[in-house]
Amino acid sequence: MVDENHFNTEFKDLNEKISQFSSILEKFGLDLITKLGQTNLKLKKLTDKINDLSQATIDVKSLKPQLNRIIESQDQIRKELDLMQNLVTNLNVVPKENSGELDSVKRDKIATNMKFNIIDQFNSLKKEITSSNHPKTIIEPLGKIKEEIFEFTGGHRILYEISQVITILNNIHSFSDTFDKNNPDSAPFDEYLKEKITFWINKLEVKD
Repeated sequence: MVDENHFNTEFKDLNEKISQFSSILEKFGLDLITKLGQTNLKLKKLTDKINDLSQATIDVKSLKPQLNRIIESQDQIRKELDLMQNLVTNLNVVPKENSGELDSVKRDKIATNMKFNIIDQFNSLKKEITSSNHPKTIIEPLGKIKEEIFEFTGGHRILYEISQVITILNNIHSFSDTFDKNNPDSAPFDEYLKEKITFWINKLEVKD
């Protein structure tokens, strides 16, 4: 009787242990299945990413000719920009190099025009001396010529001579008066003045 009770007790303990083991095994199985499911999901996502990466690689490879053309176009554009920059630089430099020469030519042209204008006024004055017998009528135009000669030359010895002539013109009454009152045999003032004007013209013509 004792042995039977002992057997029943051990059998009961064994059943409990088997039940516990079954529970543990069941739980382990569920955890394993869950983890396997999660692993499969991760593997699927990873596989999808690998597929996407492979497709992207294929797309990039297919774009390589276009990328090469873009790079070539960029190089060509860069060369054209460099060429345009050089052209602009040259355009900016050339006028600067020639500006001095252009200014010099312009000044020479203005000076030449002034000289010829003064000479024309002198020749007109000689005609007026011939046709007029009133010395004071040429004082004003001669003074104007004097100012233009000063502007043209910046200073010349004939300016002093013109000033002397203007002083004489203010003190004589007729061109027939002698230019040297102390010498009655001296030439009339009109002849003297016309010779002086010719002399002044020659001086201006040889001025650079």
